[in-house]
Order: sequence, then C-alpha cells, then structure tokens
Amino acid sequence: MTNSRMTNDEGMTKRECSSFVIRHSSFRAASAFTLVELLVVMVIILILAGLILATSSYVQKKGKRSRAEAEIAAISAALENYKADNGVYPRDGVTDNLDVTTTTLSNYEAPSLKLYEYLSGDSDNNRAAETKTYFPFKPTQLSPQDQTQAVTSIRDPFGNPYAYSTMKASDPTKNGFNPTFDLWSIGDGAPGTNQTKWIKNW
Repeated sequence: MTNSRMTNDEGMTKRECSSFVIRHSSFRAASAFTLVELLVVMVIILILAGLILATSSYVQKKGKRSRAEAEIAAISAALENYKADNGVYPRDGVTDNLDVTTTTLSNYEAPSLKLYEYLSGDSDNNRAAETKTYFPFKPTQLSPQDQTQAVTSIRDPFGNPYAYSTMKASDPTKNGFNPTFDLWSIGDGAPGTNQTKWIKNW
C-alpha cells in the first residue's frame, strides 16, 4: 500500500513544506526595511555629513587664521630687524600709496612685492637673495607657487596677497593705523572698510 504522506528529498511532507515556506516568507517580510525607514536613515546620514563638513570648514578657516597671525608677527619682527640695520622701516612710493580703505585686492600686489624685495634681498624677484635676507620665505608663501616664475607678491594662507602700507608714515593726515607701517591679510573677507575678518598688526 502506498504511503499517502508524500515527502520531499529532505523527508518533509507537502503540508510541512508549505507551512515552512509561509513562515519563512513572513520572517523575510518582517525583517525588511520599509521605504519610510530607509528615508529616515538617509536623512540622518545627510545631516551628519553636513555637520562634519561644516566642522571641517570651520577648523580649516581657524587654522588659516592662526597661520596668518603667526606670519604677520614673524614678518613684523623681520621689519624691526630691518629697521635696526637701516635706521628706517622699508618704504617707498609704492608702499606709501596703498590706502587701507581700497576696495581693490589687486592694489595689494605691488606693495606686497616691495615688502618681499626688502625682506628677502631678492631685487630681481627670481627667488634668489642678492643681499641680506631678513625673512626666509617658503615657496608656499609666495605667488605664483610655480618656483620657476618670478615672484609677484607674498601670499597669505587664504591665497591673497599680504598688504603692506606706509601711507600713514608718509603723511600722518592720510588713511592708516600705525605711524610706522600697516601689515594685514583680509582673511576670508574682502578689501575695503569692513575689517571684521582681517588679520592685522593694529
């Protein structure tokens, strides 16, 4: 007599096999993420990524400001050494004409280049000192960064030229802050009268 309970290869009856498939399908359905849950997870990941990027940007800006402050202090010390040797701070018609209220960033380049020439001893701007060096500029502090090209300005950590003005020294009635020299970086701000983001020696 034939057994009415038909079994599969693993010895399960049809009824047992069917019950197993239903239970297994229910388990898979219960363990799967819904669309809403996936969207919530994606939103949380995007928020966290935004916070990390914002923090990273803040840290980078703060690091650049700290570097600019240190460089301005070091260049100011070099200017004091220049004065000790020469009796005056470096100045000429170019540095006397830079107004601190100028709104044109390109106006910083010529006085910045003059400052480089005075402190580096490189009058040809070819990155080779010909006289006494008061400040050893690193390649990253000079524009352009391509060392095969002539120097055009001293570069701050934000990629802008440092500004050097002796306008107040040339005429106390003109715009300026120090009676000797003004040295500053606009940081991540802009040239002009709004100096809230500037790093300066006054």
